[in-house]
Amino acid sequence: MRLAIFDLDHTLIGGDSDQVWGDFLAESGLVDGDAYKAQVSAFYQDYMAGTLDIHAHLSHSLAPLSRFSMAELDSLHRDYFAQKVLPLLQPKAHQLLQWHRQQGHYLLIITATNRFITAPIAEYLGVDDLIACEAEIIDNRYTGRPTGVPSYREGKVTRLQDWLRQHPELSLEGSYFYSDSHNDLPLLELASQPVAVDPDDVLKQVATERGWEIVSLRNS
Repeated sequence: MRLAIFDLDHTLIGGDSDQVWGDFLAESGLVDGDAYKAQVSAFYQDYMAGTLDIHAHLSHSLAPLSRFSMAELDSLHRDYFAQKVLPLLQPKAHQLLQWHRQQGHYLLIITATNRFITAPIAEYLGVDDLIACEAEIIDNRYTGRPTGVPSYREGKVTRLQDWLRQHPELSLEGSYFYSDSHNDLPLLELASQPVAVDPDDVLKQVATERGWEIVSLRNS
C-alpha cells in the first residue's frame, strides 16, 4: 500500500485554517480582535519567511482553548467550520483525494496547525489519519500549552518517522507528498513523488529546478 501525504493549509484547502480560526474568534468577540489578529498576521508573515517560532505560535493559538469546556469548544468548532472552513474547500482537492483512494493508497494529512482545529477537517475530508501539532489536555480541559514535537519543517519528518514505526506496513517507498510551502522541503525531499501545489515562490523555483510536478487545486 502506497502512502499519499498531504499538507492541509493552502494545499487541500484554499486558505489557512489557523488564520481563519483567529478571524472567527475575533469576530465572535472571544478574543481582543485587533491584537489577536495582528499577532496571527505577524506569525503568518514569519511562516512565509521561514522564520516562524513554532512554539510561540502554538502557545498563542492554543491559549484561548483553555477558557472553554470540551462541549463549548465542540460547539464553537461547528460554527467555525460552517462559517470559515466550508468556503475554503476545493473540488479539485476532493477529486485528488478520491483518485488516491481509487488507487488503494493510504491517505495521511500532516500539518503544522494544531489538532483541535484540523481533526474535524481531516475527518470531513475522509483521510485515513492525521499528524498535527498536539495540545496538552489535563482533566479533559486544554491547558493552552503545546506538547510533543511540533509537526513543522524538520518536525514533520520526525513525527512522520515516529508514525511509520507504528505502521510498519507503510513506508516512504513510492510515497506522494503534496504541499504549497517551502517550509515542507525537508519532507518533500524524502517523498518518492513530491508535488508542489500552488506553490509559494521559493518552492516553485525549487520544484522547477528539480523537475518536480507542479499542480493547482484552486477553484479558479
